Order: sequence, then C-alpha cells, then structure tokens
Amino acid sequence: MIVCIAEKPSVAKDIARIIGATASRDGYMEGNGYQVTWTFGHLCELKMPEDYTPMWKAWSLTALPMIPPRFGIRLKEDEGIKKQFAVIERLMQAAEGIINCGDAGQEGELIQRWVMQKAGAKCPVQRLWISSMTDEAIREGFATLKDQNQYQSLYMAGLSRAVGDWLLGINCTRLYTIKYGQNRQVLSIGRVQTPTLALIVNRQKEIDNFKPEPYWVLATVYRDTTFTATKGKFTSKEEGEQAFKTIEGKPFTITQVEKKNGKETPPSLYDLTSLQVDCNKKFGFSAETTLNIIQQLYEQKLTTYPRVDTTFLPDDVYAKCPQTMNGLFQVKHAGMAPYADLVRPLGGKPLPKSKKVFDSSKVTDHHAIIPTGMIPSALTDMQRKVFDLVARRFIAAFYPDCKYAQTTVLGEVRSIATESQPTEQAIEFKVTGRTILDPGWRTVYAKDVQTDDDEKKPEEEEERTLPAFEKGESGPHQPTLTEKMTTPPPYYTEATLLRAMETAGKLVEDEELRRAMKENGIGRPSTRAAIIETLFKRRYIRKERKRLVATPTGIELIDLIREDLLKSCELTGIWEKKLRDIEAQKYDAQQFISELKDQVTTIVHDVISDPTNRRVTVLPEEAEKKKKSKKES
Repeated sequence: MIVCIAEKPSVAKDIARIIGATASRDGYMEGNGYQVTWTFGHLCELKMPEDYTPMWKAWSLTALPMIPPRFGIRLKEDEGIKKQFAVIERLMQAAEGIINCGDAGQEGELIQRWVMQKAGAKCPVQRLWISSMTDEAIREGFATLKDQNQYQSLYMAGLSRAVGDWLLGINCTRLYTIKYGQNRQVLSIGRVQTPTLALIVNRQKEIDNFKPEPYWVLATVYRDTTFTATKGKFTSKEEGEQAFKTIEGKPFTITQVEKKNGKETPPSLYDLTSLQVDCNKKFGFSAETTLNIIQQLYEQKLTTYPRVDTTFLPDDVYAKCPQTMNGLFQVKHAGMAPYADLVRPLGGKPLPKSKKVFDSSKVTDHHAIIPTGMIPSALTDMQRKVFDLVARRFIAAFYPDCKYAQTTVLGEVRSIATESQPTEQAIEFKVTGRTILDPGWRTVYAKDVQTDDDEKKPEEEEERTLPAFEKGESGPHQPTLTEKMTTPPPYYTEATLLRAMETAGKLVEDEELRRAMKENGIGRPSTRAAIIETLFKRRYIRKERKRLVATPTGIELIDLIREDLLKSCELTGIWEKKLRDIEAQKYDAQQFISELKDQVTTIVHDVISDPTNRRVTVLPEEAEKKKKSKKES
C-alpha cells in the first residue's frame, strides 16, 4: 500500500476522491492501492526543557542557557492527536511507500517530516507539490511526483526556524521573567514578536514625544484655481506675512504651462501580505482573519496557495489563464455577473503577456495568489469580499495601462522695486492636475482604485482638469496665508505594520524596492498574522479603532531590553535572510544554529550580570496566570 498523508481531513478527502481511495476507515480512506490519512496541522512539536532533564522544569537563572545537545520532537498533549497519530504510525510502518501531501511550503514540509520521523517510517517518500486544490492540479501533481530529497533544504530551513525560535524564545522568556518580571509575570520574548512590538512602541514614543510646531503656507486663488507657493512652508509668521505683503495687490502671471502624457501600469498580483494590507484598509479585517479566509477559498478550490511572498506567475501558467478568465466570466453573486463586462473586452484574442506579471525567475515554490477559474457558490460575505479583490486584481493584470495627461502650471507675482525694497522680488506658485485619457485597468475598479502604496500623496490623488492657462496671461488673484501645525507620524495599523515587518521597519513606498527588501523582512508572510495576534494575547498591544497601541506592559518590556539583537528589526531581518538562504542551499543550517546558541549564551550572561534593579510592573491578573501556568507545567 502507498500511504498519502495530508495536512487536514478536508484536503485528504479531496485527494482520496481523485486517486480512488473511496472506502472510509477510522482515521483514513482506502482504495486503489492507496491509504489516505491526515494530520490536524502540527501533531508534533519540539520537546520542552523538562523532556531533556528534570532540572530544566523549574524556572531558574542557574539553569540558563538551556541548550540541548540534540533537539528532539514529541507528540502534542491532546487525546485526539494521539489517537490519529496511532493510525498514522500503524499505516506508515506497513507502507511500501509514502506520498507527502502536506501544504507545499516550509511549514507543511516540517509538519509531515516530523510525523514521519516520529512514526519511524522507513520506506521511500515522494512529494506532492501543487499550488491549487482543483481536481486538475491534484491529478497533475500525482502525475509528476517528486523525490522527497529535492525538498531537504526546505525542511532544513523550517527546522532551523523552529530550533532558533525555541532557543531564543524559551531561554529569553525565562531569563526576563525571572530577572525583571520578579518571577511573577511572564515576559514573553520572541525572535519576531519582540522586534515587532519594538516597532509599535518606538512609533508610539515618537507620537508621545512629538511637539507640534506652527508653519505658514502661502497660496493664492487665480481663475478659481488654488496655486501654492513653491518655497514651501514658512517657519516664522513674520516671514510669511512679508511674502504675503510682497504679492498683495500685484497681478498674478502664468509663467509656464507644461503638459506631459504618462502611463500607470496595473497593480501587481497579490502576495499574502499585500492581500492582508488591502483587506485591513478596505474592510478592517485583521491579518489573521484575511489569512483564514484566503485559506478557506484555497481549500474550496477557488484560489491558489495563499502563503506566498511573490507577486509573479511562472510562464507556464499563461496557457491556463484564458480558462481561468472564462470561469470568472461565469461567476454570479445574487443573480449578478460582476466580472462578465470586465472579462468580455479581453475575449476573442490572446491575453497580453507582460513581464510584470509572468516571470519564472521571480517564482520559487509558489506563484502569486490568483483565482483558479472554479465558480464559487454560497460564499459568506467576508469570503466574497476577499475573492472579489483577488479576482479583480487578476483581471486588471491583463488590461492596458491607464493613460493620463499631467499638467503643471507655474505662475508668479512680482513686486515692484521701492525705496525700502530696491530689488524686484518674485514669488513662484505651482498647481498640478491630472486628466485620465484612457482609464485602462482602472475600469476594473471603477472609482474604487486599489494601489500598492500604503498612503498616497495628496497631489497624486487629484485627478482634475485645470482651466486652459496660457503662458504670459495675467490677472487679479486672492492670496491667503494659512497657519498650520506639524503633525506626528501616524499610529501603526495592521496594514502599515505588515508593510513594516515586510521591510524590516523601513518606510518604503516604491514597490520595486519593497520587493527587493522582502528577503530581509521579519517573519514569513504565513506567520506575521499569528505574531500580531500573539502580541494582542500577551496584552502588549491593543486596538483603538484601527490603531495599534502599545500597552504600558508592552512599553516597559521594550524599555527593559537593552540587547539590540532581541528587538532590532534589521538584525532579525538578517536572521530571516539566513533562513531563506538555507532554503536556497546558500547557507549552512548548522552554522545558523551555532551562531544562535552563541548569541543566546551572550544575552543570558549580559542580563544575569545586570547590576541595576530594573523591574516591570506586575499586573495582578498576570501574577495569577503565572502561578497557574507553573502548576500546569
């Protein structure tokens, strides 16, 4: 018998149906020479400290750092998991071969490899690697099974990540809890969690310490159009008033009218982070909610594999795109066909093939999130919203560029030389306007245009037609001097925090640059939502409307941590790059773990040696939770 192991019962059921394993058994399906079983996500985990030695059960500074000579795995403490594992173990020990049907990614590889190790599987193992759950994709995957050894580096990267998180998380959490939490409040430290919290805390401090300063803006209205002085802000009222007096009562003259045509390419296809960003901005969905919904759509065969960090498609997907487009043409929601009129103009001719969409060199394990062409039915309102974003982004990718005319008009007011001011002065003003000549891909969104920039500049939003100005024309105008105040940076939202995690805390608006920085981002697209949720659960942050606000405990924790290694996004981003390089076989996993052991040892020594009496405020309910968790462990 060949044993196939999937990550969820629902996925196993689909696979079993395709390969003919139709007889239902306790914990698996059987038939046609196959037995198809499943996990429930992680059945196994790395052993806890007390599994290595009873001396490590009690939280004690003298036991730190805890570095096992060899890491081991154990079954999770759950009766349902133990029962299912017993089925898996029995099947695997009698199997002629195993097909790993776990999710095609780092985490999926780790989940199934650990189960196979724990079950003592000795037979050959093949890998099913698919990007969607459609019947066609499953059949193609079974026709092109790969040897598991081809994915060894993927497993090593996942294992290194898990071991690294154990070493840093368990050692530093115990260290900080005992040293600074008075051993009464758990101070949770994590490789990605802590730098993410530091981002929020540092931004909050910027806001709290911000001192608004006044500035003055000189503008004037000429022919019902507001022009703004190109000098920018005046930092003193006197300087602004002097400029105002200079132009008051003098004629306004147009000095330059420049018209330039431009193009705006369609937005990139979605990776997980950009989808989470848009869902947070547009619908207020949390990162975790979006991940759960797109995972549901994937399992319903409606969209492709979601845990991806590329916005490109490989060249071989191009041939399947007309079929996908045809599926979208037939979609109906509440009796309406939302995509039919958008797909129709693309029919009857080959779809355009842009290098900004199709580039095999930019795709590793999986491609961008796109619809599969399967027609959805009975979607919830939230599922429909997420599916709609993915569908429209896919359709827009094949539309022509948006063409526009950019008009820039310069004008000036000249003062006349006087005795008190013998030299003639000129103050320059500017206005820009944009007129859409051909909406192109914007048709897909109508007024609701999606962009990749988190926040657009106000002038880029202005799509207005300016009056027909002529160079040299002159006339009266109404100047204004407006006092304004500088504003602090905005609080993080989940959308802007996800972008900051993606770029290791750097503010990057340019999409090309942002893409290049992903290698050094913190966390993986699939784990960032869970990291944010952990910060909520630990009560280090809370939500006020869309704002993410650090709690006093969260702020105190970051203030306590002096080791940059624990809270620096850049240093954590370097670790993340090394993990990616392990996956790409450019870096040695043993070296990564060895470096981390040395770093943890140094941190433990430095914190234990800290002579100050720094402490974190203990919350009453946290002290109770600490007692309870110690009893349970």
